[in-house]
Amino acid sequence: MSQFVDIAKIIEGKHDGESVSIRGWVYNKRSSGGIQFLMVRDGTGVIQCTLNKNNVDETFFNKVEKLPIESVLEATGLVNLEKRAPDGREVSIKSIGNIIESQPNFPITRKKHGVEFLLDNRHLYIRDPKMQTIFRLRAMMMRVAREWFNERGYTEAHSPIFTSAACEGGSTLFEVNYFEREGIYLSQSWQLYAEAMISSLGKIYTISPSFRAEESRTRRHIAEFWHLEVEEPFTDLDGIMKVGDELVTHICQQLAEKMPRELKRLGRDPKSLLKIEPPFPRITYDEASEILRGDGIEILWGDDFGWQQEEPLTKHFESPFWVTHFPIGIKAFYHKPDPKRPDVTLSGDLLAPEGYGEIIGGGQRIHDYDELLKRINDENLDPSNYSWYLDLRKWGTVPHSGFGLGIERVLMWICKLETIRDTIPFPRDIRRVYP
Repeated sequence: MSQFVDIAKIIEGKHDGESVSIRGWVYNKRSSGGIQFLMVRDGTGVIQCTLNKNNVDETFFNKVEKLPIESVLEATGLVNLEKRAPDGREVSIKSIGNIIESQPNFPITRKKHGVEFLLDNRHLYIRDPKMQTIFRLRAMMMRVAREWFNERGYTEAHSPIFTSAACEGGSTLFEVNYFEREGIYLSQSWQLYAEAMISSLGKIYTISPSFRAEESRTRRHIAEFWHLEVEEPFTDLDGIMKVGDELVTHICQQLAEKMPRELKRLGRDPKSLLKIEPPFPRITYDEASEILRGDGIEILWGDDFGWQQEEPLTKHFESPFWVTHFPIGIKAFYHKPDPKRPDVTLSGDLLAPEGYGEIIGGGQRIHDYDELLKRINDENLDPSNYSWYLDLRKWGTVPHSGFGLGIERVLMWICKLETIRDTIPFPRDIRRVYP
């Protein structure tokens, strides 16, 4: 056989009219009039292959016809344009070799399966072309985000997963057995450590897992998620929101330009992403509350926004938009109170349109020692757990800001998915830690 080529290259038209060799898994198959139609999947895509009974030995033809789904094979054939084939191309097979026959009765069939069944068989369901498409978009999203940061002088940095201090509130902490020590948790965010690192590296970012023990069963929550986080010295709330505007715009436009076919498969028109431009609209918490009341949704000042508030609010906007200046009582202790109005914080959440809700949360941090200590005490936190964090305000303190972007939340919006569980290969939530 000749050198193997990626199926994605065939789909892209790089081998039209050429003889190619491919290898992969038989995702689906059918026969009609002496021709077998084999849908072959490799790590890059799925292509229709045709095997004509007149071109091969009858015994061999029958052997291939009996192959169970998910058998593995190598095939050589000619790439033809075919309007009736998915993606407009197919491989007319001339020879097949190195067959690894699968066992029969593959659990994932063409019929409709229930959500729990697919989650129980997640290790097999991730082979589905739709899932493959989502995961490739996920990988590209992280790649273009890193490119954006690196081109602008940010340094990628990392922080511990094990921590002794709560960042986003004690009610959502996962406590772990850490060499028989108590009070050790899985990280909710890199933020506290990032605030230490900006005095060393300046502008920094990370892409890493975060953990929230939220007893939520909504389609928007998982217990283990991937966090793209940013921290910048000498930056205020307006400055960090500008970073968010430009980063999200870059991600949307790059995915639309680099993977339009994949987006269309998932029901997202790439043109809608290309229309996204910064700056995004900004409204205050007070203004958002008035919009909600106008929609007949009851909300008291000081209530946090949940799904019931975010979804209808997003219907008023065609692009992502910021809600800023949340009440001090619903934001973490490190958010800086607005000097002009101390009962609200210099904070901002970026909400995606179309009912998807929050995709970024962040704001300006308290950089004054006494002000931070007061907020720690106000929240009934133990200052000794934050002694090193307070030290940062003693030596070289500067105004600084940052945010966290939920990879899965953004991907759910861009791919128009019904549930956040489909944005990650093996989702973890209150109900599931298997497989």
